[in-house]
Amino acid sequence: SLFEINVLKLLDIDYISKQSLFLPIIEKKNSMNFFPWKKNEVLQINQYGMLEPIKSKHDHPNVMLVPLLAFDDNKYRLGYGKGFYDRYLNKYLKKYKNILTVGVAFSFQKYHNLPINKQDVKLDYILTDKGIH
Repeated sequence: SLFEINVLKLLDIDYISKQSLFLPIIEKKNSMNFFPWKKNEVLQINQYGMLEPIKSKHDHPNVMLVPLLAFDDNKYRLGYGKGFYDRYLNKYLKKYKNILTVGVAFSFQKYHNLPINKQDVKLDYILTDKGIH
């Protein structure tokens, strides 16, 4: 999308491209899991028109880049309405306390306060074109 940060640019950094990378796959019952992927490996288009890696053994990421439509001063995000990331994080943050969550956005996507509910997960950081929050 024209209004989304291009996180693929991060793959131009050698240190990052050499890490174990995981991309999400949307599975049955609107759940999401992360599967390994390496730069330049084949991706498939899912039912939402998004690119996904080939399914293999899934794992949980240590650092998760989280897409968003908007974020606020308290590091809460407004997602795209399906709740995939919030469901995943609510399930796995209890089990794996070491998942660092980083929302990626343009600075103009910041709002003072977003309406939140108990399912919404507060992010650790928000990375924007103007720095990290």
